[in-house]
Amino acid sequence: MYLRHGTFSYLPELTDEEIAAQVRYALLNNWPVSIEYTDDPHPRNTYWEMWGLPLFDLDEPDGVLAEINACRATFPRHYVRVNAYNATYTKQTTALSFLVQRPAEEPGFELARAEGPDRRQIYSLRSYATDRPQGQRYGG
Repeated sequence: MYLRHGTFSYLPELTDEEIAAQVRYALLNNWPVSIEYTDDPHPRNTYWEMWGLPLFDLDEPDGVLAEINACRATFPRHYVRVNAYNATYTKQTTALSFLVQRPAEEPGFELARAEGPDRRQIYSLRSYATDRPQGQRYGG
Protein backbone atom coordinates (compact mmCIF):
# COMPACT_ATOMS: atom_id res chain seq x y z
CA MET A 1 0.00 0.00 0.00
CA TYR A 2 1.41 3.39 -0.98
CA LEU A 3 0.36 5.99 1.60
CA ARG A 4 -0.32 9.54 0.48
CA HIS A 5 1.06 12.13 2.90
CA GLY A 6 1.87 15.77 2.30
CA THR A 7 2.09 18.17 -0.57
CA PHE A 8 3.71 16.02 -3.27
CA SER A 9 2.15 12.68 -2.40
CA TYR A 10 0.85 11.94 -5.90
CA LEU A 11 4.18 12.64 -7.61
CA PRO A 12 7.06 10.19 -7.94
CA GLU A 13 9.59 10.14 -5.09
CA LEU A 14 11.55 13.38 -4.90
CA THR A 15 15.29 13.31 -5.60
CA ASP A 16 17.71 15.10 -3.30
CA GLU A 17 17.99 17.92 -5.84
CA GLU A 18 14.20 18.34 -5.88
CA ILE A 19 14.10 18.25 -2.08
CA ALA A 20 16.80 20.95 -2.02
CA ALA A 21 14.74 23.08 -4.42
CA GLN A 22 11.66 22.85 -2.17
CA VAL A 23 13.71 23.63 0.94
CA ARG A 24 15.28 26.61 -0.87
CA TYR A 25 11.76 27.86 -1.74
CA ALA A 26 10.76 27.61 1.93
CA LEU A 27 13.89 29.43 3.08
CA LEU A 28 13.39 32.21 0.51
CA ASN A 29 9.91 32.73 2.00
CA ASN A 30 11.43 32.91 5.54
CA TRP A 31 9.69 29.69 6.59
CA PRO A 32 11.61 27.78 9.30
CA VAL A 33 12.05 24.12 8.42
CA SER A 34 11.78 21.09 10.70
CA ILE A 35 12.30 17.37 10.16
CA GLU A 36 10.07 14.69 11.69
CA TYR A 37 9.93 10.88 11.63
CA THR A 38 7.51 8.11 12.64
CA ASP A 39 6.82 4.42 12.33
CA ASP A 40 3.05 4.89 12.79
CA PRO A 41 1.77 6.66 9.66
CA HIS A 42 -1.94 6.72 10.59
CA PRO A 43 -3.62 9.73 8.92
CA ARG A 44 -4.72 11.08 12.31
CA ASN A 45 -1.23 10.75 13.77
CA THR A 46 -0.20 14.33 13.06
CA TYR A 47 2.37 14.58 15.86
CA TRP A 48 5.50 12.82 14.69
CA GLU A 49 8.83 12.72 16.54
CA MET A 50 10.98 15.77 15.85
CA TRP A 51 14.52 15.32 14.60
CA GLY A 52 16.38 18.00 16.52
CA LEU A 53 15.05 21.52 16.73
CA PRO A 54 13.47 23.57 13.92
CA LEU A 55 16.12 25.03 11.65
CA PHE A 56 15.90 28.83 11.90
CA ASP A 57 18.09 31.46 10.21
CA LEU A 58 19.32 29.36 7.31
CA ASP A 59 20.01 30.79 3.86
CA GLU A 60 20.91 27.63 1.93
CA PRO A 61 19.34 24.15 1.99
CA ASP A 62 22.66 22.36 2.62
CA GLY A 63 22.18 22.36 6.42
CA VAL A 64 18.65 20.98 6.09
CA LEU A 65 19.79 18.27 3.66
CA ALA A 66 22.55 17.23 6.08
CA GLU A 67 19.95 16.83 8.85
CA ILE A 68 17.59 14.93 6.51
CA ASN A 69 20.38 12.51 5.61
CA ALA A 70 21.31 12.05 9.28
CA CYS A 71 17.68 11.26 10.11
CA ARG A 72 17.45 8.85 7.17
CA ALA A 73 20.63 7.06 8.31
CA THR A 74 19.39 6.78 11.90
CA PHE A 75 15.87 5.62 10.98
CA PRO A 76 16.11 3.77 7.62
CA ARG A 77 12.73 2.02 8.09
CA HIS A 78 10.68 5.05 9.15
CA TYR A 79 8.73 7.76 7.40
CA VAL A 80 10.61 11.06 7.33
CA ARG A 81 8.98 14.36 6.40
CA VAL A 82 9.97 17.99 6.08
CA ASN A 83 7.70 20.74 7.39
CA ALA A 84 7.98 24.46 6.70
CA TYR A 85 6.15 26.90 8.98
CA ASN A 86 4.76 30.28 8.05
CA ALA A 87 4.55 32.61 11.07
CA THR A 88 3.48 35.67 9.06
CA TYR A 89 0.09 36.09 10.69
CA THR A 90 1.37 35.84 14.30
CA LYS A 91 0.53 32.14 14.46
CA GLN A 92 2.45 29.14 13.22
CA THR A 93 0.78 27.43 10.31
CA THR A 94 2.19 24.67 8.14
CA ALA A 95 2.96 26.14 4.76
CA LEU A 96 4.62 23.08 3.23
CA SER A 97 4.89 19.44 4.30
CA PHE A 98 6.21 16.53 2.27
CA LEU A 99 7.77 13.08 2.70
CA VAL A 100 11.44 12.59 1.95
CA GLN A 101 11.58 8.90 2.94
CA ARG A 102 9.22 6.00 3.33
CA PRO A 103 9.97 2.39 4.33
CA ALA A 104 10.51 -0.17 1.59
CA GLU A 105 7.48 -2.15 2.80
CA GLU A 106 4.34 -0.34 3.87
CA PRO A 107 1.94 -2.69 5.67
CA GLY A 108 -1.20 -0.64 5.10
CA PHE A 109 -4.45 -0.38 7.04
CA GLU A 110 -7.39 -2.52 8.05
CA LEU A 111 -10.90 -1.15 7.65
CA ALA A 112 -12.85 -2.17 10.74
CA ARG A 113 -16.64 -2.04 10.67
CA ALA A 114 -18.96 -2.06 13.66
CA GLU A 115 -22.69 -1.84 13.86
CA GLY A 116 -24.09 1.02 15.93
CA PRO A 117 -27.60 1.86 17.10
CA ASP A 118 -30.37 1.63 14.50
CA ARG A 119 -28.19 -0.61 12.29
CA ARG A 120 -25.85 2.31 11.56
CA GLN A 121 -22.43 1.23 10.27
CA ILE A 122 -19.36 2.77 11.93
CA TYR A 123 -16.00 2.49 10.17
CA SER A 124 -12.49 3.03 11.49
CA LEU A 125 -8.93 2.50 10.26
CA ARG A 126 -6.25 0.51 12.07
CA SER A 127 -2.66 0.43 10.92
CA TYR A 128 -1.09 -3.00 10.48
CA ALA A 129 2.17 -1.36 11.55
CA THR A 130 0.87 -1.15 15.13
CA ASP A 131 0.73 -4.97 15.40
CA ARG A 132 4.38 -4.83 16.48
CA PRO A 133 5.84 -2.69 19.29
CA GLN A 134 7.22 0.75 18.54
CA GLY A 135 10.71 0.57 17.06
CA GLN A 136 10.12 -2.91 15.60
CA ARG A 137 7.27 -2.10 13.26
CA TYR A 138 9.31 -2.24 10.07
CA GLY A 139 11.74 -5.03 10.90
CA GLY A 140 15.27 -4.68 12.16
